[in-house]
Amino acid sequence: MPGIIGPSEYSEEPTRHPSLKVNAKEPFNAEPPRSALVSSYVTPVDLFYKRNHGPIPIVHDLQSYSVAVTGLIDNPRKLFMKDIRSLPKYNVTATLQCAGNRRTAMSKVRTVRGVGWDVSAIGNAVWAGAKLADVLELFGIAKLTSSTSLGGKHVEFVSVDRCKEENGGPYKASIPLSQATNPEADVLLAYEMNGETLNRDHGFPLRVVVPGVIGARSVKWLDSINVIAEECQGFFMQKDYKMFPPSVNWDNIDWSSRRPQMDFPVQSAICSLEDVQMVKPGKVNIKGYAVSGGGRGIERVDISLDGGINWTEASRTQTPGKHYISEHESSDKWAWVLFEATVDVSQTTEVIAKAVDSAANVQPENVESVWNLRGVLNTSWHRVLLRLGHSNL
Repeated sequence: MPGIIGPSEYSEEPTRHPSLKVNAKEPFNAEPPRSALVSSYVTPVDLFYKRNHGPIPIVHDLQSYSVAVTGLIDNPRKLFMKDIRSLPKYNVTATLQCAGNRRTAMSKVRTVRGVGWDVSAIGNAVWAGAKLADVLELFGIAKLTSSTSLGGKHVEFVSVDRCKEENGGPYKASIPLSQATNPEADVLLAYEMNGETLNRDHGFPLRVVVPGVIGARSVKWLDSINVIAEECQGFFMQKDYKMFPPSVNWDNIDWSSRRPQMDFPVQSAICSLEDVQMVKPGKVNIKGYAVSGGGRGIERVDISLDGGINWTEASRTQTPGKHYISEHESSDKWAWVLFEATVDVSQTTEVIAKAVDSAANVQPENVESVWNLRGVLNTSWHRVLLRLGHSNL
């Protein structure tokens, strides 16, 4: 398309932060050290996980770049960046999480397919741009609309990039029109991240941000927006990112039997300690993140040192120095909380963290109960082992 191309090879990839753990080089998929996630409430852009399915698109003329808005609407046309920037600008603090976050722990139970993510395929950022509801209103689609007069019920986002799963075609995904036209859903066409212009890895010049939903629906490098009658039929909606029970394998899988995953479940992870950490006897500080999809707040985070028999509640914060209340108007409803607790350790100990969200959803105890062949949505209790010895904290 004019102004931007999706290359077919990897010769012009952007520079990345040297501390990132590279899980796949081509396409580039990487996550930061887990300790970086609890260093600040807002994740620095360079340390935000990178999830890609092909070479990073290249913008060569921003003035000619446009997004086609088409489909079951009365007046399809192109929008240029100046059109999008002329709309009211909103800042939305939202956590994005890859559905495969914590996949490595699931693969230890039974082999799964997918990028081997640890606990850091997640990040929290301040996204800025136009609300999709305002954009669609330019095309005669009123706020809080669930169907257009021509029968459109879903909004499909198509990327510029090329990925092998689409046989060299673009990445694509969709959300219901009712969500796209709801201003309270805060779906953005974002052009800034943490107060700066998006960089190439994160979707420059324009991306979708769908808060509270798995990252796979927040399409980067936007090429077109299509109002369609049925949900997107692309690979990543129909043949991936679905939740199957442990009994399903690659021989008996029926992709059509499950809906595409949207909201992510309640999740938490300890980030101040590695899976096995040497510590000295005495007080040990436990820090991590907790988050839930769909705009649900975190009601509490519990820490156990005895296998889940007894629990201690951790403190929860968002903005430093500001008291966090789950789902209060002063809190960021789409964002994670950072938790902290201090425990006394006198022997080799397994530390467990579990979160409870505002709808009383609780993380499942065991990985085995949520195991699935694609290794998605591992939200089981997070566990680290503390061994007594020379501390490497």
